[in-house]
Amino acid sequence: MMSVAIVKRRLKEGKTYEDFRKAWYHTKGFGTKNKMYSLINAFDEREIIVIGFTELPTETEDILDGLRIDVKERLDNPLDDVIEPDIERDFGILISEDDFSAEGSIEYKNPTVDGMAIDVEEVVNGLIELKQALKQASAERDAAKKTK
Repeated sequence: MMSVAIVKRRLKEGKTYEDFRKAWYHTKGFGTKNKMYSLINAFDEREIIVIGFTELPTETEDILDGLRIDVKERLDNPLDDVIEPDIERDFGILISEDDFSAEGSIEYKNPTVDGMAIDVEEVVNGLIELKQALKQASAERDAAKKTK
């Protein structure tokens, strides 16, 4: 399963995307398939949106290990000097990839990812595990921030 994170941050006055990128850029990989897409909001050039796609391990503890890498990155490389304190976060599991590039009519197809059929019940169960792991990682991050 592929998790998707959408994180919106607003640059502080006078800061640039390059300032953000230098502070945000990960120095340690996740050890699993991961791609992140960074966007600048077309209607607000100070808003940076990062969409991350990460293949979820099958074990909850392994999911937590990946989240802990991200928490450590943010604690070791804080963005406080570059972004406003409010951050909007959305997380989910990729349930379908749809290509509407063709011209003309397109027939309906069941959900697939990388050409493989998706079991919706499996995705729902994965959401429950992801939600629990995110809550635990957030609690660990908040506790670690208090000690810094």
